[in-house]
Amino acid sequence: MTGEAEHVHLLIQYNPQTRLSKLIKNLKTVSSRYLKKEFPDEVNKYYWKTVFWTSGYWIASCGGVTVNQIKCYVQSHDRPD
Repeated sequence: MTGEAEHVHLLIQYNPQTRLSKLIKNLKTVSSRYLKKEFPDEVNKYYWKTVFWTSGYWIASCGGVTVNQIKCYVQSHDRPD
């Protein structure tokens, strides 16, 4: 995982039968709950909305490149603060 101030980059392996929309929704739901529970002061200081993540997402497949190339791309971005 890496990212920038307004988004994150994730490289994940998942079961091909899994609907990506459901996977993303679950990732956002669980991470939102975890972050709000684990870091309430930090979250409340900067975040005042009832929804932690936006509903949008962007997914790209890795056809034509290796997993190592994608890892290098993801790791080339700064980690979120």
